[in-house]
Amino acid sequence: MRVASSITIRAPIDQVWEFVSEPERVLSFMSSVTRWEVDGEQRTGLSARYRVLFRIGAAEIGGLIEIVEWDKPRELAWTSVLGIDQRGRWRLRELSGGRTKVELRMAYGVAGSGPFGWLAERIAAPSVGRHLRRSLAQLRRMIEHEQLRERAAERAAARVA
Repeated sequence: MRVASSITIRAPIDQVWEFVSEPERVLSFMSSVTRWEVDGEQRTGLSARYRVLFRIGAAEIGGLIEIVEWDKPRELAWTSVLGIDQRGRWRLRELSGGRTKVELRMAYGVAGSGPFGWLAERIAAPSVGRHLRRSLAQLRRMIEHEQLRERAAERAAARVA
């Protein structure tokens, strides 16, 4: 099953990239993600691995994922290595006026489970879609709030000088 959502954020693409590519920040804005931990020596970039868990309903599902695309600051994609079959992608596109279009895509499945797996995927899809939309809204809120704090600090520093 594939699910996608997008949003426009009033921030430069590099600032958005800092959030979506930094493993320590994922838990602060990703809805339903209960674990996102670096697995191994490499923290970011191509071939970095993470142990992840998503809460879908009452269950926590996930496993080990690996970054398979890293095109700074535009594309970041992962695929599962162990656990539930999943793929995800952050897609960032620079817009005029210092804005960035952010798209989050996920594809998941229950391999080899037949009609019951197909049914489980369909039942989970609305919930997964809501989590993607909530994650993007939280990301926008965090980035735009950080910009407000930075501008306030600049104004305060200018007053002192």
